[in-house]
Amino acid sequence: MPNYHIPEDYYYTKEHEWAQVDENIVTIGITEYAQDSLGEIVYVELPEEGQKVTQGQTFGVIESVKAVSDLYAPVSGTVIEVNNGLTDNPSVLNDDPVNDGWLIRIEMDSEKELANLMRAPDYKKLIQG
Repeated sequence: MPNYHIPEDYYYTKEHEWAQVDENIVTIGITEYAQDSLGEIVYVELPEEGQKVTQGQTFGVIESVKAVSDLYAPVSGTVIEVNNGLTDNPSVLNDDPVNDGWLIRIEMDSEKELANLMRAPDYKKLIQG
């Protein structure tokens, strides 16, 4: 299995999104495992700023040469920033899905929802099968 970069201080979903929490601001992206599974990413559809997202519900779409996949919100909240550069250049996700390839930032409604997410050790177990 490849050695994926899985930051210890992030949260993870079973659908392979990551969430970096800084007080009530959550930056969301896809994991290296997700990018590797999808293959070359060619298109991303993201929500508008000001849009509400709900934990576990779709907030966008990611398309690769192999498949089209929904993106799921790790937590509920309001979108405060969108990485619009990905719309023009989705290949950033192929090179760096965990840093430059972040998708959206949201203002989280409730910190309690973080309890529904995995931490790095559990996420590693998930992808190792």
